Amino acid sequence: MMSHRKQAAWVLAVLASTALHMVATTPVNAADGPHYYEQVKPGQPKLIECDVAVYGGTPAGVTAAIQAAREGKRAVLLSFNRHVGGMTSGGLTATDLGRKDSIGGLALEFYNRLGKARDYRPSAAEALYRTMLEEAGVKVLLSRALSSVEMKQNRLVSVTMETGETVQATMFVDSTYEGDLLAAANVSYRVGREPAAAYDESLGGQWQTVSWKDVYQFCRLPLSPYVIPDDPKSGLLPEIAVETPGKPGEGDFKVQAYNFRVQLSRGADRITFPKPQEYNSGRYALLARFLNLDERVEWRLDYTTAPLTDGPIQMRKGDSNNAGSFSSDYVGGNYRWPDGTYKAGSITELPPPRRGLPVPFRELYELRERIFQDHVNYQQGLMYFLANDTQVPEELRARVSAWGLDPQEFQETGFWPHQLYVREGRRMVSEYVVTQADCESRRVVEDSVGLASYPMDSHFCQRVVVEENGVQTVRNEGGFGHGFKKPYPVSFRSIVPKKNECENLLVPVCLSSSHVAYGSIRMEPVFMILGQSAGTAAAMAITEEIAVQDVDYAKLKVKLEDDGQYLTWTEKSLGKTAKTLPGLVADDKDARTTGAWTSGALSPVYGLSYLHDGNTGKGEKTATFKINVPKPGTYKVHLLYVASANRSTKTPVTISIGEETKEMTVNQREGSAVGSFLGNFRINDFMTLTVSNKNTDGFVVVDGVQLLLQPQ
Repeated sequence: MMSHRKQAAWVLAVLASTALHMVATTPVNAADGPHYYEQVKPGQPKLIECDVAVYGGTPAGVTAAIQAAREGKRAVLLSFNRHVGGMTSGGLTATDLGRKDSIGGLALEFYNRLGKARDYRPSAAEALYRTMLEEAGVKVLLSRALSSVEMKQNRLVSVTMETGETVQATMFVDSTYEGDLLAAANVSYRVGREPAAAYDESLGGQWQTVSWKDVYQFCRLPLSPYVIPDDPKSGLLPEIAVETPGKPGEGDFKVQAYNFRVQLSRGADRITFPKPQEYNSGRYALLARFLNLDERVEWRLDYTTAPLTDGPIQMRKGDSNNAGSFSSDYVGGNYRWPDGTYKAGSITELPPPRRGLPVPFRELYELRERIFQDHVNYQQGLMYFLANDTQVPEELRARVSAWGLDPQEFQETGFWPHQLYVREGRRMVSEYVVTQADCESRRVVEDSVGLASYPMDSHFCQRVVVEENGVQTVRNEGGFGHGFKKPYPVSFRSIVPKKNECENLLVPVCLSSSHVAYGSIRMEPVFMILGQSAGTAAAMAITEEIAVQDVDYAKLKVKLEDDGQYLTWTEKSLGKTAKTLPGLVADDKDARTTGAWTSGALSPVYGLSYLHDGNTGKGEKTATFKINVPKPGTYKVHLLYVASANRSTKTPVTISIGEETKEMTVNQREGSAVGSFLGNFRINDFMTLTVSNKNTDGFVVVDGVQLLLQPQ
């Protein structure tokens, strides 16, 4: 624990510095770093005619435009900034794949041509996107900010950019991360979190108890939120919400946190973490207190869920993410980003959807630029603080300083990503809303336009003061990572608006989904999948001269499958050969499970898949096998899995035979080609084997159990 003398000196430093903290409101020059919005001078009015206009340079926008062009339609892609590829070319290269074998079509083509699906260079991704767009004959217009739209009888006629260009098209695609075009077209949408009761979602609303109970919660230590510890009159430390949180299950208008996915290097030519213009160490006073609170805490500089461990950030070669209780996610800094508004408080009933633009575009863009720069200042300042501030333990400072920004990436923006990770913006409300029931295959649609497979995943939405064990402390709220057993189909109806609102618009990014389900859908491969399907549907609607809602799904399905899209999850249909092993083998599909396991398929030992716990929900998940033997005898027993450095070193395994029970732990970072040998056991009729994730310190993987009868 911190000594009283050291604590007193530290508090004085905090008091002196916190008063200086303020949100950066003045944009810097382009040469000094990245920007969200750079206003352009309008030129002479110009009309551009095409068949399909795609607004938003995200991966969904790229694939929508390419697909429309491949269908013989004139396609124009309008990107808000100077780039194409969104987060895929903006730093997120540790791709959230989910089940890789559920990815088909243009997304799979992109990864195959890139040569890898993870840990590629962002610049290589953008270069390939540009090549594919050029090959397809797509007209690409960069730095195009939407100014206004023209509509007639529930149809978009044209969109006008701040440059003065007007793009007239038959079909439109909104592929922005924010949903700007759908809002301009007066299509219904929501922002924030629905109450849990709205869609009967166990992960819904505030303070869900299904997932992430102890993940990045300041190690459950009594961390005072006040400038002077335990003195409310001294005021709250920076980066803690003044707003009172709601009750369990209540909704609100908060948005999960954003960050930049920086590219890191340990090379001799690495770029030292820059000191931002608005730097103030007092902004990180809460982190400083946490770093010095308890000497037992181990700082992993990586994802961790083990007790008394924290990041506080992830540092790895390439894409590095949020990984701690106070980390690169700027919690609470983005509430007004989606549509320019934010209403404090909580809700128990779902309000009517929003429609239209509550804030004019120019004002919204300028607001987002200020929020963007505040995120730059926050995250750059965090890295500089960890690498340089004497409040950071010396050993941790040295480890952080060994890293820097990759000099090969984002050179035109000071080696800092040009794209802010907007994890969630507006969400359209159409005739079908994807919910947790879809993710868990409790509801399965028959109009699939692609598969999603990543666990339901939300980053924190608020950092608040709570009372725990009679002590006022600070906790994060809103995070979850909850898996399911198999990929699920995304409905065509969820990517098109209600027909009475707009007949010629498709929305593959800000689609109709609850906050909970969007946490699974919001992955770049899925956006590419849905973008391609949107491009196909747009082309079909043009050819048949009908509203996009009237596209014959049976025809659409045939076309999508002909183009390599996977629409339903049948492992056999994916062309993979199940791996076999000798002896008596119980596959992971044969296990009786508790808790939310996630299905994986990258490297199974047996069959086509395996289960893993997602390194979350520790103590909540078990997998139990009951194995009947054909005849009594001595059997060699193996727990099947592929060893890896991110696995648990102490996975609990319990074997029960008759009235005897044996408990052991397995180090899943080590193992043979099939896993771990658990021992030889005399079995007369059957045995049960249970794997748990209680108190584990990494991913728990269950691929099955193998029994080999030994000679007498």
